[in-house]
Amino acid sequence: MTQSIPPTSGAAVPTGSGTPAPAPGGLPGGDTAGGGPERGAVRGMSVWGEAFVRLRRNPAAIIGAAIVALFLLVAVLAPVIAPYGALALPGRTEVTPTTIPGPGELAGHPLGLDRFGGDLLSKLIWGAQSSLMIGIVSTGLGLVGGMVLGLLAGGFGGWVDSLIMRFVDILLSVPNLLLAVSIAAVLGQGEHAIMVAIGVSAVPIFARLLRSSMLSQKGSDYVLAAQTLGLSRTTVTMSHLLPNSIGPVIVQATLTLATAVIDAAALSFLGLGGGVPYEAEWGRMLTYAQAELGIAPQLAFLPGLCIAITALGFTLLGESLREALDPKSRAR
Repeated sequence: MTQSIPPTSGAAVPTGSGTPAPAPGGLPGGDTAGGGPERGAVRGMSVWGEAFVRLRRNPAAIIGAAIVALFLLVAVLAPVIAPYGALALPGRTEVTPTTIPGPGELAGHPLGLDRFGGDLLSKLIWGAQSSLMIGIVSTGLGLVGGMVLGLLAGGFGGWVDSLIMRFVDILLSVPNLLLAVSIAAVLGQGEHAIMVAIGVSAVPIFARLLRSSMLSQKGSDYVLAAQTLGLSRTTVTMSHLLPNSIGPVIVQATLTLATAVIDAAALSFLGLGGGVPYEAEWGRMLTYAQAELGIAPQLAFLPGLCIAITALGFTLLGESLREALDPKSRAR
């Protein structure tokens, strides 16, 4: 008499069709997804889809995104939420050479006034718009310029690569801030000069990063298959190499935004930002707060705090994005 043996937990159960049915909680043949629900959730997703899932579960990414979103929202809504205009001086009669009203000392001015009689809260809000605009535009200029050079160097190789990389090495031999100061001094004072200066100083970073990423992808199977099919070098570069090499560049752009905001404040602090003294911009506010540290330290503390928090937000978001796109991190 034949005795049937019940299947053990985790073993495949034969079916009438001869194909093993999935074991409870596992894959066909008893293979489990491994890594728990997270691996199952991201299985089958694209690299960017998987990165987004990881970012949603990363507290640092959430904090960084919240900080960035908050300051971007303040910058966009500055005309609506700021109590006074960017150049308004509603309390100029309240300021004396020895006294500057501080937080809570004047009705309608919760953070007090600056040296020129401007509402400090309004200046901080309008300063967010100016500082973030400089940071975003300058990073965009550096990203575009660096990608063009990196694409030419990584796509063509040979003497083109050598020529471009020697030019990039020359730019990298000069410290970023010193290079930006030199360019801004040549172009003249003004926000446009600061944008160009910071953007040019960021070009070599993006160029080397994209070139390195493209060179690492050139020996991949999908590139060799495209070349075997007879596709032109331009098609292989633009349709296959570039889309698969741009991830690290986007991560670097997020991190560069943090340094761009700091560099913009530094150049304005050095007097290269132009504009009138009472115009709202965080770096300019720090410049004119130096002489008032003894009687109104908040004039330097609050703009500096805004710069630090904004840079922290971009840094947290960029580092989290880098970890989410890291192949070693995705393998865990």
